[in-house]
This record gives sequence, structure tokens and C-alpha cells, in this order.
Amino acid sequence: MNVAELARLLSGKGLCREQIEVCRGVCFQANGQALDQAKHLNIQLKEGKKRAKALEKDFLEKEKALADAATILLL
Repeated sequence: MNVAELARLLSGKGLCREQIEVCRGVCFQANGQALDQAKHLNIQLKEGKKRAKALEKDFLEKEKALADAATILLL
């Protein structure tokens, strides 16, 4: 769509080019914030998974040590 067609379309709907530019800027800004938020949430998810894996490993090590101790006590 060329500039003349866009101008006719906008004037037909009672809009001016400046309003469209402001709206467009707001949309780009909102989408940028959504992307930043998604990246932040992905980072938090990865950190949570890493922590859960470390806690599970620690639990299994302690469970094994407890089983070894129980075995020694039974002997």
C-alpha cells in the first residue's frame, strides 16, 4: 500500500498518521516486554530444574548412606 492509499484509508476512518505511529510504537514496546518476560521465566525454570536435580541427587546420596548405616547396625 502506498502513502496516498494509506492516507485515504486513514482519513476515511477518522484517523491520522501520528495516531497510527503512536499505536504502533506502543504495540512494539508491549511485545518487547512480553519477550523479555518470557526469557526471564525460562531462566527461572532452568534454575528451578537445576536446583531440583541437585536436591534429588543429595537426597539419594543421603538415602544410600542411611541404608549403609542400617546394614552395619544389623550386622
